Amino acid sequence: MAAVSDCFSIGSMVSCTTCFKQSVEGEVLAFDQMSKMLILKCTSSNSSKLNDIFVVNLALCSDVQVKKEVEKVPDVPQSLNLQRLSTRVRNACEQKERWISAMSAGVGPDGQKLYMAISKTIKQVAWRGPNIVVFNDVTIKPPYKLEDVNGSPDSRQLKYVRKIVEKFLNDQADLDETTTTT
Repeated sequence: MAAVSDCFSIGSMVSCTTCFKQSVEGEVLAFDQMSKMLILKCTSSNSSKLNDIFVVNLALCSDVQVKKEVEKVPDVPQSLNLQRLSTRVRNACEQKERWISAMSAGVGPDGQKLYMAISKTIKQVAWRGPNIVVFNDVTIKPPYKLEDVNGSPDSRQLKYVRKIVEKFLNDQADLDETTTTT
């Protein structure tokens, strides 16, 4: 492994293995020596016209290698839109936190999927044991069907959550129907 204190020149080709045993190889866009963060531009797995950008924490990587050192120092790169980037990173982190919350609740896949569907629209969603609690007012108990949605009868929040649950259940039924007919 290359010493993390080494500098990586912008434009160089670097490869490394993440702590998830994922091999990443790409062109260096930026490197911060203090935080040991490396930003790589890699060929997209989805499109030849696009690139994937990886932000890699070298402290959590192994087998870091410089595959090709840049010969000519490139022009000053365009500045990043940090506001837009930070919003995307924050949204991705929130999504991961919701997945972790859903998976650690100790409930089946139906409850996890419903939790995720609700959390895409409503941020005030949490687990209370096996129950999904929305707006601190509406509770959805297992087996997470429409009749399991409870709250104040005249509440707009209850009606709103019921619509989300109903749409989710209809979408799931459509998926089940599609998979059984094919």
